[in-house]
Amino acid sequence: MLSDRTYMRDDYPRQTTSVVTWLICTIVAGFILQNVAWRWLGDAPGRSFDNLLALSASGLATGKIWTLLTYSILHSMSSFLHVVFNALWIFLLGRELLPLLGSKRFLWLYGGGVVGGGILWLTVNWNAHSMLVGASAGVCALLMVFAAINPNRPITLLLFFIVPVTIRPKWLVIFIGGFDLLGFLFYEMVGSGGIGGVAHSAHLGGFAIGWLFFRFVHSGNWSGFGSGGTSMEMPRWIKRAPKHPTASGNYQVNVGTKSASAPASRPASRHVDLRDEVDRILDKINVSGFGALTDEEKRILDRAKDQMNRR
Repeated sequence: MLSDRTYMRDDYPRQTTSVVTWLICTIVAGFILQNVAWRWLGDAPGRSFDNLLALSASGLATGKIWTLLTYSILHSMSSFLHVVFNALWIFLLGRELLPLLGSKRFLWLYGGGVVGGGILWLTVNWNAHSMLVGASAGVCALLMVFAAINPNRPITLLLFFIVPVTIRPKWLVIFIGGFDLLGFLFYEMVGSGGIGGVAHSAHLGGFAIGWLFFRFVHSGNWSGFGSGGTSMEMPRWIKRAPKHPTASGNYQVNVGTKSASAPASRPASRHVDLRDEVDRILDKINVSGFGALTDEEKRILDRAKDQMNRR
């Protein structure tokens, strides 16, 4: 029944903490623990803490596979803006992408960007004897998907937190990606490190994962940078055999007239068909997010909720 699903009732306990909030809290907590280890406990505990969580070739060679993810919760302690900018970007991009992707896909996108950026950085800096920290690779993956979905949507940024600058997302990606590409080719590739200590290869890896996610997971359309579409991933409801197959995909609720030749049980059957269709749509929302619904599926949900409210 619709009323059995708490998220279809007006009085259900709404979720108060999103995955974006948890992600930001994890990054802030990691930065605080990092500062506590270095500034309060001393160099040795601080160095041990970084060796445990930061990404490095020597750490990965000794089996610290988890550092491909955990390096993203650490940040440079010499620049407080490093963690501030990353947390701010995750918040701004997360509130736009989370309703479209859903929690699971959002986390897969962010985590994939972090891992992809870490792998590309390791490939270039395997013999550099350095460590990688920061969530920038995951942010780049989020930014790429946002720009691919909304390439020409104007956004306003505060340059140096003072000067408002309006730019389209596609140009923002091109500018940042171009800067990272130059730093990657002329600095990292020759062993000079990144410009200002920036890990350009990690950023480019995040952009690449974001692009692959948009093309192969979020959209199956190859016709343009900003094209949208439904997911190519097969949701669970497609794999299920329908319980009550019907000749038509259209569903009607509370039809006022009844034919004399119609069976007496037809209204009940129609109600069962509507319930099954709503269950299918709600399963689709759980897997792909509300943004994956078609206009017809949204109308079916509205009709079902109206019927429930009249009871």
